[in-house]
Amino acid sequence: MSHTVTRSAVAFLLLLSAAPLALAASVTNKDDAAVVLTVTEGGNRVEIVVDAGASERVCPSGCFMTTPDGDHIGLSGDETIEIVKGSAVVK
Repeated sequence: MSHTVTRSAVAFLLLLSAAPLALAASVTNKDDAAVVLTVTEGGNRVEIVVDAGASERVCPSGCFMTTPDGDHIGLSGDETIEIVKGSAVVK
């Protein structure tokens, strides 16, 4: 196998492995304290802590997210969300 084919195969596999990250929703906590988000995806419910000023990627294939103020938001996985005063601002 030539080096060009090997490099192409490796690059393709790296692209495929990074694809779910590229499609995940980005959540940034603009508040001064950590927040807990409840994410339900594929019937599984998990709590995600986002520290103050930090960002997390969630919902690569769509989910429902409950924000600190109790709002329920359906996400497809390509949104940018900011948490401001406990509320979600979807951009």
